[in-house]
Amino acid sequence: MDSKKRSSTKAEGSKERGLVHVWQAGSCSVTPERLPGWGERTVLQAALGVKHGVLLTEDGAVYSFGTLPWRSAPAETCPSSPVLEHALVGQCVVTVAAGSFHSGAVTESGVVYMWGENSAGQCAVANQQWVPEPSAVSIADSETSPSLAVRILQLACGEEHTLALSISREIWAWGTGCQLGLMTTTFPVTKPQKVEHLAGRVVLQVACGAFHSLALVQCPPSQKPVPERCNQCSQLLMTMTDKEDHVIISDSHCCPLGVTLAESQAENQASTAISPSTETRDSQGEVFENTHIQQDLAVANKLNVGNVQTTSGDAVPPQLDIIGTTETSSARNIPSDPDAPAGNEHVQKPSDPSKRENSENGEKPVPSQPLVEEAVPNLHSPPTTSTSALNSLVVSCASAVGVRVAATYEAGALSLKKVMNFYSTAPCEPGAQAGSSSIGPEGLKDSREEQVKQESMQGKKSSSLVDIREEESEGGSRRLSLPGLLSQVSPRLLRKAARVKTRTVVLTPTYSGEADALLPSLRTELGYISRVAAGRDSYLALVDKNIMGYIASLHELAATERRFYSKLSDIKSQILRPLLSLENLGTASTVQLLQEVASRFSKLCYLIGQHGASLSSFLQGVKEASSLVILKHASLFLDSYTEYCTAITHFLVMGGFQLLAKPAIDFLNKNQELLQDLSEVTDENIQLIEILNTLFFLPTRRLHNYAEVLLKLATCFEVTSPEYQKLQDSSSCYECLALHLGRKRKEAEYTLGFWKTFPGKMTDSLRKPERRLLCESSNRALSLQHAGRFSVNWFILFNDALVHAQFSTHHVFPLATIWAEPLSEEAGGVNGLKITTPEEQFTLISSTPQEKTKWLRAISQAVDQALRGASDHPPYGGGSSIQRQEPPISRSAKYTFYKDPRLKDATYDGRWFSGKPHGRGVLKWPDGKMYSGTFRNGLEDGYGEYRIPNKALSKEDHYVGHWKEGKMCGQGVYSYASGEVFEGCFQDNMRHGHGLLRSGKLTSSSPSMFIGQWVMDKKSGYGVFDDITSGEKYMGMWQDDVCQGNGVVVTQFGLYYEGNFHLNKMMGNGVLLSEDDTIYEGEFSDDWTLNGKGTLTMPNGDYIEGYFSGEWGSGIKITGTYFKPSLYESDKDKPKVFRKLGNLAVPADEKWKAVFDECWHQLGCESPGQGEVWKAWENIAVALTANRRQHRDSPEILSRSQTQTLESLEFIPQHVGAFSVEKYDDIKKYLIKACDTPLHPLGRLVETLVAVYRMTYVGVGANRRLLQEAVKEIKSYLKRIFQLVRFLFPELPEEGSTIPLSAPLPTERKSFCTGKSDSRSESPEPGYVVTSSGLLLPVLLPRLYPPLFMLYALENDREEDVYWECVLRLNKQPDIALLGFLGVQRKFWPVTLSILGETKKVLPTTKDACFASAVECLQQISTTFTPSDKLKVIQQTFEEISQGVLASLQEDFLWSMDDLFPVFLYVVLRARIRNLGSEVHLIEDLMDPYLQHGEQGIMFTTLKACYYQIQREKLN
Repeated sequence: MDSKKRSSTKAEGSKERGLVHVWQAGSCSVTPERLPGWGERTVLQAALGVKHGVLLTEDGAVYSFGTLPWRSAPAETCPSSPVLEHALVGQCVVTVAAGSFHSGAVTESGVVYMWGENSAGQCAVANQQWVPEPSAVSIADSETSPSLAVRILQLACGEEHTLALSISREIWAWGTGCQLGLMTTTFPVTKPQKVEHLAGRVVLQVACGAFHSLALVQCPPSQKPVPERCNQCSQLLMTMTDKEDHVIISDSHCCPLGVTLAESQAENQASTAISPSTETRDSQGEVFENTHIQQDLAVANKLNVGNVQTTSGDAVPPQLDIIGTTETSSARNIPSDPDAPAGNEHVQKPSDPSKRENSENGEKPVPSQPLVEEAVPNLHSPPTTSTSALNSLVVSCASAVGVRVAATYEAGALSLKKVMNFYSTAPCEPGAQAGSSSIGPEGLKDSREEQVKQESMQGKKSSSLVDIREEESEGGSRRLSLPGLLSQVSPRLLRKAARVKTRTVVLTPTYSGEADALLPSLRTELGYISRVAAGRDSYLALVDKNIMGYIASLHELAATERRFYSKLSDIKSQILRPLLSLENLGTASTVQLLQEVASRFSKLCYLIGQHGASLSSFLQGVKEASSLVILKHASLFLDSYTEYCTAITHFLVMGGFQLLAKPAIDFLNKNQELLQDLSEVTDENIQLIEILNTLFFLPTRRLHNYAEVLLKLATCFEVTSPEYQKLQDSSSCYECLALHLGRKRKEAEYTLGFWKTFPGKMTDSLRKPERRLLCESSNRALSLQHAGRFSVNWFILFNDALVHAQFSTHHVFPLATIWAEPLSEEAGGVNGLKITTPEEQFTLISSTPQEKTKWLRAISQAVDQALRGASDHPPYGGGSSIQRQEPPISRSAKYTFYKDPRLKDATYDGRWFSGKPHGRGVLKWPDGKMYSGTFRNGLEDGYGEYRIPNKALSKEDHYVGHWKEGKMCGQGVYSYASGEVFEGCFQDNMRHGHGLLRSGKLTSSSPSMFIGQWVMDKKSGYGVFDDITSGEKYMGMWQDDVCQGNGVVVTQFGLYYEGNFHLNKMMGNGVLLSEDDTIYEGEFSDDWTLNGKGTLTMPNGDYIEGYFSGEWGSGIKITGTYFKPSLYESDKDKPKVFRKLGNLAVPADEKWKAVFDECWHQLGCESPGQGEVWKAWENIAVALTANRRQHRDSPEILSRSQTQTLESLEFIPQHVGAFSVEKYDDIKKYLIKACDTPLHPLGRLVETLVAVYRMTYVGVGANRRLLQEAVKEIKSYLKRIFQLVRFLFPELPEEGSTIPLSAPLPTERKSFCTGKSDSRSESPEPGYVVTSSGLLLPVLLPRLYPPLFMLYALENDREEDVYWECVLRLNKQPDIALLGFLGVQRKFWPVTLSILGETKKVLPTTKDACFASAVECLQQISTTFTPSDKLKVIQQTFEEISQGVLASLQEDFLWSMDDLFPVFLYVVLRARIRNLGSEVHLIEDLMDPYLQHGEQGIMFTTLKACYYQIQREKLN
C-alpha cells in the first residue's frame, strides 16, 4: 500500500512535469522528441544558443548540452547527454541565460557565473579565449566606499556582450560593442561597468539580441500641471481645512476606480504620463530574484528580421519606457538560411473560411479546450494588501542568433509574465505568408500593414541607437519606423507601451478541427507546454503531462481567472466609471456608498488581476498545489469578496439602484445591450435597474468556480494526504462563503422591500446601510402586554436593534443590551416573552406558541450575532459557525442611558449581567464625569477611578479607591482640583475613618498636612496637624474640624505646650516649656496668652508664683512672689515640674484608635477582640486574593518576591497540640511576612502606624520634649498589635508567659564570668518568655527607628557632648598608657598580638590593637535596631573580652566586677560610639523587664556605668 501511495505521489508530482522536447529547423518532421540522454527530471527554465543550450532544474542544478567547444576534455565537447555544471552545485541557481556561444547563471544570492566563448570578453574574463567552467563574475560598485558587491537579479546574453540587472535597478555590462551602452570605445570590456546613461532611472528588465540591447525603465514623474478634480470620480484632488489659527492642505485623494488609460489617451498622448495620480507600483518591493527571464508559451519559428507581426495585449502599463541600443549588420542580422522556407512550411494552414471569420470577429474558443488566453489584466488599480510589487517583466527580445521573438510580459503584483506571440515569415514567400495568418484572405491586408518595416539602414557593421516611433494607420494597426542612425553611445527611447488588441494562442493539443483552425499550432500530443525556447537551428519546449487532470485543472483555473478579470475590467471601465462621472447622482450619502462600491470593486478587480498574473507565473514553476495563492492567502480572497458584498448590499438596502434610475436612465438605455451581455441576462423584459443589480452581484459567482476547481485538484491526491485535506478544506471555505454571501443578498433584498412599505418619517431615522430586517410584527403576531385598547405597537427586529414603533414615535433598543427569556405558564404568560433592557422591562405576548418560539429564537440569534460582531463575516473556519442556543447572560456591551435621572445621557461600556452593569466597565457622563472600575448590580462597587471636572478651576477632582453600592466607601485617594489630596477611608461619599489630608498647590511642598480620624467628612478624634507655614504642629483631639480637648503643640522655635484646647485655642490649665527649659504652668486664655494663676520656673531653679497676663514672647505682666530655693531643694523641686509633662497630653492608648478599628473591621470584628477567628482568617484570604487581582493589570507594582509572599500568606496556619517554641517561631515568621506587604490587613496596619509615627515626630515634631510620648506610643502599638495577634492565634500565651522548651539547650556553653562550662542554672528564665516586644519589635522598630533615635539624640545631646569630648581626649593615648590609666590589672594586658597571622609584641607606642575583636564587636551596636539585638552585641563583646584574656593567661579564671569593669571601659572608649547615651537610654526604655536581672541585664548595667564613668574621667 505504501509503495502504491508513493508511486501515486510521484506520478502526480514532479516526474511528469518540465519534460524537455526538442526539434530541428528544416527537418522533415516537426514532431518534437525527448532530449537525448535526459531523464524525467523537472526543468524549470531552458535557454538556447547557436549550437548549445542550458537547463535549470527544480533543485537549482544547471546542465549544458549540445556542442560545447570550450570544454577541456575532448569527450565533453559534444556530449551525448546533458552535462552537469559541477561548479554550480550547491549554489541554488534561480535563472539561466544563453548567448550565441556562451552561457550565464544567477544564484539566489545574486552572484553571476559565466562560461563558454570569451573572445569578446563576454564572460568577463581577460585574455582568455574560452572559459571552460562556470566562473563567478566580480561586480562591485566603486562609487561606494568601501566598494560593495552588487547583487544581480537578471542576466541577458547576446553574441558578444552580456547585461546584468542589479537589485538596485541598475544595468551592468561587459563584452564588446556599442550595444553595451557604455561611454567607451576600448573593447573588450572584461570588468563589468555600470550603464551611466540610465543612472537614476528604475530599470525593470533588460534583454539582448545578437548585436542589440533593450531596457525597460519606469517613466519619470509627469511635469503636467495638476488638475483640480479627478477626471474619473470628479472629487477634489486637494482639500483645505480651516482650523482656528492655521489651514491644513491635504492631497491624499485616492480614486476608488484606480487609474486607467483610455484608447484615445494611448494613441494621442503616448509620450506623456497619463495622470498625476498614477502610482509607481513598480517600485514597491523587490521580487525579481526568482523571476525566470524566458518566453512564456511562445512558439518561435525562424523569422526574418524585416517582417515581424506584432500581436500585443493590454499588458503594458503606460508608465513604462522601452529603451534600447543596437548594432546593425547586413551580414549577421539577416542570415541566409536555405532551410528556412522548409521550416516554415511545417506551420499548419487554416482550412475553414467560416471558422477564420469567427476567429477574426472575436468568437471565443470552446471553454473545454485547454487554452492560454492573452486577455491580460490592466492593473491600474489601487494597491491592495498584497505584499508583492508590480515589478515583473514587460518586454523581452530573446535569441542571440538572428531569430527575433518578441514577447510582452504583464506587470503584475504577483510576478505576472504574460507573453504575446509574434508570428511572421519572409514577404517573398506567399506560402509562408498565408501560413502565418489565422484570419484568411480578409485579414491578409491588415496583416501586411502590421508588418515591421526597416527603413534607411546605412553603413556596414555600424552601430546606431534607434528611436522607434509608434504611428497609427487607418485600420487601427501600428507600424514601427526606424528614422535613421543617431548617436552611438546612449540608450534611446524606443516607444511607450500602449494598449492594443489581444489574441488567444493555442499552445496545447486540442484534437479538434475547429480548434486547430483558430491559429497555427504544432501537430503534437506532448501535453501542456509551459515554456519554449529557440536557437538558430533548434527549438525546445518544456512539457507537463496531464496526470489525472491535474495540469488541465490548473490551466482551467488560470484561463477562467483571466476571463473573469477581463469581465471585471469591462464592468469597471464601461459601467462603473461612467456612472460615477454622472451629475446629480443623489444625496452625498448615496454617492459615498456608490464610491465605496467602486472602491471595493476596484480592489477586487485588482486582486483578480494579480491572481491571474501569479497563475501564469505558477504554470512555469514546479506547480505544487500547496503553493497556489488561493490556498496560501485564502483569507485575502475571502475578505475581499466579503468586503465587496458588504458594500454592494449596503448600497442595495439604501435604495441605491432605484436612486440611480433617474440620473442614469440615458446611460443605461444607450448601453442596454452591453449591460445584458456583461450580466449574462437573456430575458429582454427585465428592467435595466434589475440588470444593473444582477451585474454588480456577478462577482460573487466566482466563489463557486474556485470551490469546484479546488475540489478537482483534490481528487488528484490520495485521500489521506495533507494536500487533499487542505484542498478539500479550502474548497469548503469558498463554497461556504458563496452561500453566506447569497444569504446576505437575500437579507438585503428583504430589507429593501420592508423599507418600501414602512412609514416615510421613521424610515429616514431608522434606515442605515448596515441594518438588516430579521422579522417584524405587522401581522399582529406579537403584542405588548397590558397595552391600551386603541394603541398600536409594532415590533421590528433588525440585526442590531429591536424597534418598538407606536404611531409616529419609536424607540430603539440595541440588541447587545437585550435579555429575552420565555415566561413560564405559572407566571401567567402562556405565550409571553420577557424582554429586559438596562432601563425598561416589558412583556410581549405572541398569538401562538409557534410565534413565541420563532421570535425567541430570532431575538436570541440576533443578540448572539450582535455580541459576536460577526454578522458580515462568513462562517468559514473552525467552530465559529456553531450557533449558541442562548446568548450569554453575562456579556460586554456599550449603552447610553436615556431615562435614569442619575445616569441620563451617560454612556457605559463594559460588562453586564441581566440588564445591569456588573463587572469591569467605564461610565462617562456628557459633562465630563467618568467612572472606570467595577460594578455590581448596576452600581459602582469595588475598586474604581472617578473623575469630576471643575470648570471654575479648569481642572478635575480625581478619586481612586473602593466603592460600595454606588458610593465611595473604603480606602481611597481623592485629589481635589484645588490641590488638596486626601488619602484614607471613605463612607457614603464622605471622609470617614483614618485619613491624611495634604493642602497646598503642590503635594511635595504642601503648606499644611493633617493625619488622623475623620467622622462624616470632618476631623474628629485624635489627629496631628502640621502647619508648615507657621511652623507649628498640633497633636491632640479634634471635633467638627476644630481642635477640641487635650493636645500638645510644638513650634519650630522649640516651644512646647500641652493643655486643653477649645475652638482651636488653648484654654484653661496648661504647661509651656521654652527651649532654654523655662517652664510656665498655669492658666491660658488664648494662643500663647498667659492669663491667670501660674508658676514660672527659671532654668536655674528659681520660680515665680502669682498671676500672669500677656502673650509669651512679647512681654508678660506678673503679680506674684519670686522664690530662690536652696541647693538642697532644687533637686527635689525640679523633677517635680517635669514629671507633670504628659499629664495633659492625649494618652497613648487613645491615639490612632481609628487605625486599629479599621484593622479589626477588616477582620470582621465590630469591636476589638469580638468576632470569630475563622471568619477573620477568611477575610484575610479574601483581602489578599482581591488585592492580587486588583494589581494583576499592573504587575510592575508587585515584585516577584512580593507575589510569592502573597501566595504563601493565603494559606491559613494550622496549629495542633501543645504550644511550643517551634509554633512561636512559625507565628513570628508569619508576622514578618504579613507585615512586609500592605495588602495584608496587618501589613496595612503597620504601614499606617509607621506613616502616622513619622508624621508626628519628624520635622517640627522632632522636639526632645516629645521623647517620652514617642516611647509610650511605641509601647501602646506593641500592646494593641499583640492583642490582634492573640486574636488570630488564640493558642499564643498572654504577655509574660513562659513557653516550655521542647528540647533542652546544649549544656556546654562558655560563661563570660568563668572559663569553665556551666549549665543554664544561672539564667533567670526556665523557658522562653512571651512578650509583645520580643514578638513585634523586630517587625516594628526598624521602621520607626530613625525618628525615635533622633529624639533620643536631641534629648541626650548635652551629656553626649561631654561624653564624646572625653572619648576623643582619652583615645589619644597608646594602648599601654590607657590600660594603665584605667586601672586594668597587668595580668590582663595583652603581651603579644596576632595581626594577619603574625605575632607581634605590644609596644608602648601600640595603639588601637588591644582587644580589637571586642572593640569591633561593640561597634556593631549602632547597626542594630531592637534592644534584644543590642543586648546580644553587648554579650558578644564580653565573650570576646573573655576569649582575649583566656588567650593571654592560658588558664581558667573567674571574673570579678572590679577586674572586668576597667577592661570593658577600655573597650567602650576604643569603640568610639558617637551616640552611646542614646543607645543606652533606648535599651533601658524598651528592653523586656524580665531581662533586667539576668546575665544580659548585668552586662547592660556595666555598659551604662561605663557611659557615665567616661563623662567623669579626667586625664592628668
